Amino acid sequence: MNGTEATPGAPTPIDPTRCPLCGGPNGCAMAGSCDTAGACGPCWCSEVRFSAELLDRVPAHAQRRACICRDCATRGTA
Repeated sequence: MNGTEATPGAPTPIDPTRCPLCGGPNGCAMAGSCDTAGACGPCWCSEVRFSAELLDRVPAHAQRRACICRDCATRGTA
């Protein structure tokens, strides 16, 4: 191995700034997606209700580690 290959059986690293469903940016204020002035207000997702069906689509290794993006949350698609 040259150091860039994944170790077999090792969990996939989770990027908390990426949606676990589509891979796009999730805009999570909790994960550091603040505005250009560095202000981090309440996350957009604090005012959204996620369906159980949508949450069930998040891979087990990403649950409670990365937020679903606004597009996936509002459309229910990935």
